[in-house]
Amino acid sequence: MIRDFAVRFVGNLAALWVASLIFSEFTYGDQFGVLVLAAVVFTIVNWFIKPVLSILSIPFIIITFGIAYFVINMLMLVLTDAVVGEFEVGGFWTVVGATIVIWFVNVVVSALFRDVQASWRGGSARY
Repeated sequence: MIRDFAVRFVGNLAALWVASLIFSEFTYGDQFGVLVLAAVVFTIVNWFIKPVLSILSIPFIIITFGIAYFVINMLMLVLTDAVVGEFEVGGFWTVVGATIVIWFVNVVVSALFRDVQASWRGGSARY
């Protein structure tokens, strides 16, 4: 559980940093501490609040063919913005783009971690 949180945290930290490099409105005030705090809050929000919202939104997710789930991901980013003072996600289109970037970076980090974990065990990461 702690290792899973750590991997998610590192992935979110990298993802938020990459998003801040791509989108000028997406900023953490160039303070590493703010970025770390935003990554911690974003990880916690995604771990606890997102599953609850996802379950409550199942009908909307089905009706919209998954677009509602993307909106939930956007809301998690906006919620992190609301909680962390100097962390700003910008306007609507910046949030849309940042959500896509964060998803992609987390996919890459998860794949890398899976490969490293498999090499530690002496097995293959491909299933």
